[in-house]
Amino acid sequence: MKNTWLLCIAILLIPCFGRAQANTPLWQTLPLEPPMPKADQSGLAPVNDIQLYYAIFNKNGKDPVLLLHGGLSSSDIWGFEVPKLLKTHCVIIVDSRGHGRSTMSDQPMSYSLMSADILGLMDFLHLKTASIVGWSDGGIIGLDLAIHHPDRIYKLFTFGANYDTTGYKPVPSDTSTATLFRSRVAANYRRLSPTPDSLVKLKKALGSLYSREPMFTAAELKTIKAPTVIAYGAYEQFITPEHFKALAALIPNARLVMLPNVSHAGPLQDPDRFHEAVVSLLNAQK
Repeated sequence: MKNTWLLCIAILLIPCFGRAQANTPLWQTLPLEPPMPKADQSGLAPVNDIQLYYAIFNKNGKDPVLLLHGGLSSSDIWGFEVPKLLKTHCVIIVDSRGHGRSTMSDQPMSYSLMSADILGLMDFLHLKTASIVGWSDGGIIGLDLAIHHPDRIYKLFTFGANYDTTGYKPVPSDTSTATLFRSRVAANYRRLSPTPDSLVKLKKALGSLYSREPMFTAAELKTIKAPTVIAYGAYEQFITPEHFKALAALIPNARLVMLPNVSHAGPLQDPDRFHEAVVSLLNAQK
């Protein structure tokens, strides 16, 4: 169980930090995202038992898209993608419960609960439907929404997201990277969170979540109706390529996209190619 917890933390959170180094292969770099552009609207939505942070860019743009981040990260991680996507779409970023600027309750963390938060935000913003672009944990939330609330999800793009706990590779042993990662996570949490001393509480809640979820069944995945892309990096460190292939095969008409030269941190490592993959879905005729 301990190894599972450590693995899931690595899977969901490693994109949160890092800096590219000279002569390092692209897939081993962890570039820092640029600052987010000025939002048209931002605030805290009263959703379920929390206050959920959101920001909207190009508010009057077409086809709203929700960008969902990974565990222990925040919506700031989308600093590369937002300026590209807002040129053509209304873009909404969200801090998951307990992450970034959002508050946290004592409810046990679950993907269905985080999905309910997104639905609550959509209702708050009067969005009948939206597309989801989810990275890691955010992709799992997207799968949950597409399964259980198909009428609310227009299109679904996931990157580096697993559908159950069987697809993990062995835990990588890079203690120097882990040390940097921990320091970045702690610093960002203290900077953004309304409860800056609650990081231990969040880690405990996520550890419990990752020990048991996700666990979507083949029957559930086969009910997804939204046009879907399952994307992953050629050098994905934590989930086997066979797992992504199986996920894409289970979702009707889903398309599998492998991004070359990147790992689990692909949206940071090659933001141009990542964006191209995203808009190839969003701009396609449904």
